[in-house]
This record gives sequence, C-alpha cells and structure tokens, in this order.
Amino acid sequence: MERDDPAYKGQRDYNALLLAAYDPLVLGPIARFVWRCPTTRLVELYRRHTRDRHLDIGPGTGYFIEHAGLPSGSQVTIVDPNRNVLRHVSRRLRSRSVTAVEADVLKPLPVHGQFDSAALHLVIHCLPGPLERKAAAVADVAAVLAPAGVLFGASVIGSSGRHTRAARMFLRAFNWQGGFDNLNDTEDGLRDILGASFEQVELETIGSIAVFAATRPRPAPPS
Repeated sequence: MERDDPAYKGQRDYNALLLAAYDPLVLGPIARFVWRCPTTRLVELYRRHTRDRHLDIGPGTGYFIEHAGLPSGSQVTIVDPNRNVLRHVSRRLRSRSVTAVEADVLKPLPVHGQFDSAALHLVIHCLPGPLERKAAAVADVAAVLAPAGVLFGASVIGSSGRHTRAARMFLRAFNWQGGFDNLNDTEDGLRDILGASFEQVELETIGSIAVFAATRPRPAPPS
C-alpha cells in the first residue's frame, strides 16, 4: 500500500514486533481492562458464525481463526494490505487450507467465488473515516458473500461510546497516532452502514466495542 493512501496509517504498524506482542497484550489486558470486552466473547462470535468457506479481512495475528473451531477441510481466505500480516497468519495456520490475498477492503476485492462467512473483525475502527467512506468496505464484502452468507465482527466505538477514563485515553492516543480513525464512529452509524448492504443486522455493545452480525446481503446497485 502506498504511503499516501488514506488507509495506510491504519495498517502500517503491523510489523513482526507488534504481531508478536499483539495476542498477550491487546487480546489480554487491553481487551479485558481497557475496552471491557474479554477475548473469550469475541472467540464466541467466531465460533458462532464462521463457516466452511470463510473470508477474513484484516486477520490480525490469526488468533481468532485458529480458535474458531473450523471443521476439517474448511477453506479460509485472508485479505490484508500488509504483507507482514499475511505471512504471519499463513505460518500460524499452515496446517489449514489458507489463501492469502494482498488487497485493501476499501477497493473491490480481488477474490473469486462466494463465501459462506466473512469477518471484518477489529478492522472498521482502523479504516479512514468518516463512516460513509467505511461503508465501502462493508459493501465490498457483501458483494462476495453467498445469499445466505454472514458478515460478522467487532469495532471500537468512537467518542460517543460508554468509555471508562482509561478507554478514552487509549482512544485519543490511538487516533492521534493514526492506528485508529474512529472518533466519530457511533453505534447507530455502524448499524446504518451495515444495513445499507444487508437486510438483517444484529449489533450489541460490550464495554467500548460494538459486536455485530449481518445476514442476507442486498443486491449490489446497478453501476
């Protein structure tokens, strides 16, 4: 991804050092004590919704895919603009059938076939705002889902969220640093961009994080 791309800041810091520290730090104390959404709740989301042909946008370290309880023979496609992420996750999941695609979800996805499930998990808060721009990511995923497919994930709510003092400090710091761009992301806004591409949307907030699942993708509007 080029440095002048609006989405560059949201993925630039995922180097080998951060990927090694991510699980014990971000999925440990930060998830539980800052965002107040234990990782176990997010693993439950994956276990509930991940299906045989799965597309994972921004797979992070691969932790959630690894713990999703996928049946033998499942096919997983991972998409990320950062090659460090793709290499890390491919190594972690080397015992599974994994296809790695270097791409930006804010652009039409270069993947083939229809997927039964897709995750935009802890990704939307990293995409460049406003939410109207982030809606393109939801639409791009909806376009490659099967009619009965499901899009699920989680995202940290912006300034309007019910944050603790610690969460607000982290929120401001991550937005200043550039890893997040979500100060104006709201629960209603997330529900709206999901509803623009899906007929049915379920969304709940756990601590500072909105957890969602959307089904029945709407047909793409004529170009």
